[in-house]
Amino acid sequence: MTDDLSQALTTRTGLEFHVRSARPDDEAGLAGFFKHVTPEDLRFRFLATVREVGHDRLSAMTQIDHRQTETFIAFTEDGKTIIATGMLACDVALERGEVAISVRSEYKHKGVGWELLRHLCGFAKTKGVKVVESLEDRQNHEAIEIEREQGFEVDECPDDARLVVLRKRFK
Repeated sequence: MTDDLSQALTTRTGLEFHVRSARPDDEAGLAGFFKHVTPEDLRFRFLATVREVGHDRLSAMTQIDHRQTETFIAFTEDGKTIIATGMLACDVALERGEVAISVRSEYKHKGVGWELLRHLCGFAKTKGVKVVESLEDRQNHEAIEIEREQGFEVDECPDDARLVVLRKRFK
């Protein structure tokens, strides 16, 4: 893991993992990763029922501009297993960004999502992003709680009563 966005992270539970920016050759690895994400978590991540994450979505995660969009992939310490992925997609002015995270089912409840969200927010802040948002299904209590722990405020989603918008503002 050699790019300048590569970093080792440690969760509150002591689990160590590595993150790096996604590359075009990660598409097959991400396709395999999403087969280890629960159907409910896929629905929460894509806000729709998804049986399989297809080429178009995988391409959007791996064929990124690195200016407005960044996808991070989290790997086990040995670098062999993808355990999570997180995306930051910003507006053209880089003032507002949206985050989305998925965690491999057997790595849930180990702090991976919490730490990856912290990493994404730190990255956004260094880019000068002023507000980070997350669009969540109201039933995704775990994600909403993690975001609230990290200073996100909950607001109604004007377009869809099933969803809430969580926002974190940087000073």
